[in-house]
Amino acid sequence: MASNASRYLFLFLLGLLVGAIATVMAMRALQARQDPFPHSVMNVMDKHAGLLGQKVAQNRCAATDTVPHARALRTMANDLETAFPELADDQRFTTHSSQFRAHLDAALSAPPTDCAAAGALNEQVKESCKACHQDFRG
Repeated sequence: MASNASRYLFLFLLGLLVGAIATVMAMRALQARQDPFPHSVMNVMDKHAGLLGQKVAQNRCAATDTVPHARALRTMANDLETAFPELADDQRFTTHSSQFRAHLDAALSAPPTDCAAAGALNEQVKESCKACHQDFRG
């Protein structure tokens, strides 16, 4: 009787192992079909927007502190239509992305030199992101 119980336990554990491996393989196959680029663009932009906000919160608002993040945001903003090709022809999306780039272009042409200006830039970035996400993330 003990040998039958150990066989059933072994088969049960073997089934769990095979099931776990099959699940991981299936998840990897599904993941391989997805394009990571749109999420990557959003993650990088989110990181730099957060770092810009941290600089303002830390009262480190010299151009040398804020411009690298504004420049990175502007560079990533160039890829918005590439990251979301299904939205590239949508007038609302092109308006949001154009306004976002315009805010960043203005900030880069006249970099913020104090926390009031850096804070205003940070708010513009947040509002631009929020407006687009309200329309398209639903």
